[in-house]
Amino acid sequence: MTALFDLDGVILDSEPQYDKFWGRQGELHGHGNNFAGKVKGQTMPQILNNYFYNFSAAEQNKIVADCEQFEAEMDCPLINGAENFIAQLKSRGIKTGLVTSSDNVKLSRIMKKFNMYSWFDTIVTANRVTHSKPNPQGYLLAAEDLNADVKDCIVFEDSFAGIEAGRNAKMKVVALATTNSREAIQATGNADLIIDNFIDFNYDNCINVLNL
Repeated sequence: MTALFDLDGVILDSEPQYDKFWGRQGELHGHGNNFAGKVKGQTMPQILNNYFYNFSAAEQNKIVADCEQFEAEMDCPLINGAENFIAQLKSRGIKTGLVTSSDNVKLSRIMKKFNMYSWFDTIVTANRVTHSKPNPQGYLLAAEDLNADVKDCIVFEDSFAGIEAGRNAKMKVVALATTNSREAIQATGNADLIIDNFIDFNYDNCINVLNL
């Protein structure tokens, strides 16, 4: 078994803060009230290419700078039970990976803040991919790093794009209802299991998801 985790909304309880930031950007730049929902799971280059392609370089750079400042100042807790669950997997010799749309700069700051250096056996950030979620590239890269068969991988995701990326990678998907409701996630048909957090989730639950 190999466990692959998204970061925001799965390890970090940061999505509510990103909702505020991207919601404000949507209002400022004419993208409507639900802009935050549209960009979840996407890398910054993808967001700029999809929604700000007609903006000047200076305007795009301002958005990037504002986001970097926001990330440097935001204070968010870990998702309940996440640290203990990952420690449990590591104690059993399970390989773990992090697959995030965040870039190396943000991730370095988060790793230092929460002392995550021993949590993951491989990390795939936005700097390593050319295609954002729901494209499965990030999860396939992580599986390749760990020499893992996709059928033995479990993806932990929260956004629709991330959940779909795990499904597109032909992996099992455990969705966290931290960003979207259980009902909305279930309606996609892309999750094998939906949980609220990791407090009552353990190794045996993973085995059940993989049907081993």
